[in-house]
Amino acid sequence: MATQIFKKLSPAAALFRRTKTTSAEYVASRARDPTFEKLMEKYKNLLKVISIQDLILASNSTPPSVSLDFLHRLSQTLHLNRGPAAFLRNYPHIFHIFNHPVKLQPFCTLTPAALKIVRLESETIENSLPLAVTRLVKLLSMSLTKKLPLRAIFKVWRELGLPDNFEDSVISRNSDVFSLQDGNEPNTHFLVLNDSGEFKDCLVPAVEKWRIMECCKEDCSLDRTEIQYSFKHGFPPGMRLRKDFKVKVKEWQRLPYVGPYEEMRMGEIKRTKNGVMRMEKRAVGIVHEFLSLTVEKMVEVEKISHFRKWFGIDLNVRDLFLDHPGMFYLSTKGHRHSVFLREAYERGCLIEPNPVYAARRKLFDLVLFGRRGLDRSGDKLKSVDMSGGDEVREMYND
Repeated sequence: MATQIFKKLSPAAALFRRTKTTSAEYVASRARDPTFEKLMEKYKNLLKVISIQDLILASNSTPPSVSLDFLHRLSQTLHLNRGPAAFLRNYPHIFHIFNHPVKLQPFCTLTPAALKIVRLESETIENSLPLAVTRLVKLLSMSLTKKLPLRAIFKVWRELGLPDNFEDSVISRNSDVFSLQDGNEPNTHFLVLNDSGEFKDCLVPAVEKWRIMECCKEDCSLDRTEIQYSFKHGFPPGMRLRKDFKVKVKEWQRLPYVGPYEEMRMGEIKRTKNGVMRMEKRAVGIVHEFLSLTVEKMVEVEKISHFRKWFGIDLNVRDLFLDHPGMFYLSTKGHRHSVFLREAYERGCLIEPNPVYAARRKLFDLVLFGRRGLDRSGDKLKSVDMSGGDEVREMYND
């Protein structure tokens, strides 16, 4: 693990000193951020909603629907502890339960409001295809071999804002940019970036744009050499920052490293203290850029681990996030480890939202709305205006 390697080389090499003996204890010892914890507490229910929504949309029935018996068999997989019926009734603005006239058993379908959001997200993704192409180019450009396993990209297609048919709508339609290559094993394929100079100007890391903005501020007091290799930091509220920790962060910020889009050969890095620290900083730069490419500036740790070998990251990715709490926040809510790019969020929302995020946020707003809007009998839904989402955001912030 990253910190263990640094300890062998030098006791002062690691930024975030690991004192626990196991990975589970290391995760548990992290500084908690109430804002992100509160966001994930709500977000874990959104993930369940999306899973059920995808099952409904994948059905062949008209209108799309699935039986509650089918969902009950998947309760453990979907983490529906109280069963599907209890979960679905918590979100009447999203799901509608009805008795099937032929099969004579309860089924569930999506409400008109939920279907409207599905269509909006689909249209937004379709209109954002040029951005999706650029994201894929950037992802492949970070690979040491300029190629990635197609199965790894399938893991993060939603996070990258790709359409569900991206093999046809993105890859096939841009054959001058991408090509598919058969793997050594059966049914394995690689997505390869062809030689194309039209995206050369796009290969600028997100952190570099932040550095330029910082240098252009009128009240900027930072020296050019001080910010040249720096990353934006913002630590969890209440986290005690020792003096020696601040010194190490400052030293680490000044450390030169090879950027995510720069060529690097693994044999060029020597196993010295400085060499390992540069490798670690390059890995931080890669995962920082990876998160910057995602629609919601967050991803499951397990998903990003599929790219570790291809990006040349010879470190435990989860420990990497824990070692840099000023840049990343690791959450364990919802039976998964998810990492957020800390600088991209403020009060539980993206500071610079994109169209796809805005469309998905409307579904999140319906999740936050819960059973509000029902009349006293609990049967009829009142008209709910979700266009602005201000009312729901106030519920979240409260």
